[in-house]
Amino acid sequence: MHHLAMDMDMDMNMDMGNPHHLLQFLHTTTTAATANNYYQDRALAAMNNHKEAEKRRRERINSHLDHLRTLLPCNSKTDKASLLAKVVERVKELKQQTSEITEMETLPSESDEITVLSTGGDCDGSLVFKASLCCEDRSDLIPELIEILNSLHLKTLKAEMATLGGRTRNVLLVAADKEHSIESIHFLQNSLKSLLDRSTSTDRSKRRRALDRRLLPLT
Repeated sequence: MHHLAMDMDMDMNMDMGNPHHLLQFLHTTTTAATANNYYQDRALAAMNNHKEAEKRRRERINSHLDHLRTLLPCNSKTDKASLLAKVVERVKELKQQTSEITEMETLPSESDEITVLSTGGDCDGSLVFKASLCCEDRSDLIPELIEILNSLHLKTLKAEMATLGGRTRNVLLVAADKEHSIESIHFLQNSLKSLLDRSTSTDRSKRRRALDRRLLPLT
């Protein structure tokens, strides 16, 4: 633009009586005006685009805030600061409830239960899954669990145990070796089922073992 202004100053010093100079001056003036209009149009378009983008952003924010107002105990006149404070309070409540539910899930229930769920994989590509066993508590339960995990080549990442009223719940986070596939889940589930069956028939097994010992010949 500065360069064009200099050209126009130079053209003003031209002999306007000369037709060639007059045409050159008109061409320069027209070019400068066209360029000036071009940059003004671009600036105006950019400003309008910015206004439209800002408008859409405010509309999205207001839409989300209106949706939050419908989810929380407040009215449409609740200001943004108060609304966000209610959101923070509600998130804390939900977090506390989740923690309480998780704590309840670790306690043993009245019925025998087995769950084996895949949780994905860890950083080295091993298959990781969570196993839970709830049954009557007995002294040989943990050794048998360890034997099952070793036989399936499973690595224990985390173990939790809770006992209440003669019942126990064991929650295990285990990882399978890379050489083993997702079939390890089914193998573990079947093994835990067999363990649970043995747990429910403990008294009968004890009586049978006592009878077997009496029938063994003396050496």
